[in-house]
Amino acid sequence: MEKLAQIPAFQQRQNIILEGFDPVSAGGFTQVPNCIINDKQLSLSAKLVYAKLLSYAWNNNRVFPGQERMAEEIGATRKTIYTAITELQKAGYLGVERRGQGLTNRYILRHTVKRKGKK
Repeated sequence: MEKLAQIPAFQQRQNIILEGFDPVSAGGFTQVPNCIINDKQLSLSAKLVYAKLLSYAWNNNRVFPGQERMAEEIGATRKTIYTAITELQKAGYLGVERRGQGLTNRYILRHTVKRKGKK
């Protein structure tokens, strides 16, 4: 597989140079929608948690990550994860289905967001 940094067309257009780094073989990558990145109403924590949930979804269609696992993997507290998830829910980017006592939640990442109060 050819590295992105070695593709001539990519080299001409890039503003960030990936030197000696192959994102796929170094653990993969996650594409985050620009609407999330550019949403000034979302905290950095909420954006990172959304990206982390996306990374789980792309790696395995049936993963149910716990908040403690997410916190450990991104270097945050469980409270930060909980707060970010609540923020994403309020913004309409995330749905949460409670599965029961002692079970992890099921997260629904919304492709189309309908903000409250807007039609």
